[in-house]
Amino acid sequence: MSSSSFTRRAFLRRSAATAIVFPLISRLPVLGANQRLNIASVGVGGKGWTDLTKVSAENILGVCDVDSERLGKATQQFSKARGFADWRAMYDALGKEMDGVTVSTPDHMHFPPAMAAIQMGKHVYCQKPLTHTVGEARLLTLAARKAKVATQMGNQAMAHGPLRREAELIRGGALGSIREVHLWTDRPGNFWRQGLQRPASTGPAPSSLAWDLWIGVAPSRPYAPGYHPFAWRGFWDFGTGALGDMGCHLFNLLALAFEIRDPLSVEAESEGGTTESAPLWSRVTYQFPAVNRQPAMKVVWYDGGKRPSPDLIKGPVTQGNGVIVVGSKDTLITSYEGVGSLLSGTPIDSFKSIPEIFNKRPDWEQSHYDEWIQACKGGPAAASNFEISGPVTEAVLLGNIAIRAGRPVRWDSEHLRTGSAEGDVLLRKPYPPGWRV
Repeated sequence: MSSSSFTRRAFLRRSAATAIVFPLISRLPVLGANQRLNIASVGVGGKGWTDLTKVSAENILGVCDVDSERLGKATQQFSKARGFADWRAMYDALGKEMDGVTVSTPDHMHFPPAMAAIQMGKHVYCQKPLTHTVGEARLLTLAARKAKVATQMGNQAMAHGPLRREAELIRGGALGSIREVHLWTDRPGNFWRQGLQRPASTGPAPSSLAWDLWIGVAPSRPYAPGYHPFAWRGFWDFGTGALGDMGCHLFNLLALAFEIRDPLSVEAESEGGTTESAPLWSRVTYQFPAVNRQPAMKVVWYDGGKRPSPDLIKGPVTQGNGVIVVGSKDTLITSYEGVGSLLSGTPIDSFKSIPEIFNKRPDWEQSHYDEWIQACKGGPAAASNFEISGPVTEAVLLGNIAIRAGRPVRWDSEHLRTGSAEGDVLLRKPYPPGWRV
């Protein structure tokens, strides 16, 4: 199949195989720094609108959304772009011209358009969490590596200068050996509900919404008020709960400092979860192995109002979202954007001897997108490229497996096994007929 022949029928036929076959693709021709990329955007509402506008200095070739109102706003703003309700139709129509795509859909629909674009040899920017399942994250990482395309996951704060400096201090030994890290978020509850059953009340979908396209690879069901545009995060079939939503942000610092990946084990406690929905709160403990000079490390995640012990910072933990890095010399208290402080009171900017290794720009959010654009044009890999963000996504989603399976995960990364049948079945998800991967 040629890269431009990506019709719905062709996609269904191609996806019927049990395993994805990665075609042998060479990387797209390197563009000059001043040449504009042809970009198509899948999902242009909410965060998708941000992603679209942040790459709008390039040539916006196509825009796609299952909601005609959101699509109409995008085609009005980007009058030269062609509009589509179905990303497969957009790929089929524009495949020969596209250089890259942004994917900004609900979690359950990250993988299909991202993988299809990679298989066509296109560069990909994909919102966090990178995928809906661990198995998808592994496949997408391997596919991007094979295709040699430029990638970036949408966790913007990874480009924030203060966070990058904190990662440099950890790498440079300012905190000593790190054996313990605590991450917490004020999600859910304040932003969306969890602990839900499937809605009993149904009704016709809004006339602006193509419900079958919104459902995509999720199990079919009637439309119910609340799924769209945001409450889907609390439902397992569409979202990944508080851990999936904020984990890829709060693991930022660890991704920069350690390129963290492949926990040995993951154990979870939670309350209020259902077969349909993530729990009201959870506490998840990861054990990561010793790597290079970094000793074995425990990472504890908290959400739904749970917080680390005040003993860690000699006072109450009041931040809505935060990170505590406990070292043998000092403790860092910070956020997923950086701008933290040391428990000892030592100023962050006093470590002049520790070199700077990461680029830092004042317009850091734009810089996050520009790193991907520059990588597409032959520059260095973006900081959250799939070689980094794929393993982070795997770790985050393993926490959800421990929650849902009710059993500890003993992670065999090489063979993708959790140590239990209950966990293994959650590594992948059944796709509807014609979408099987």
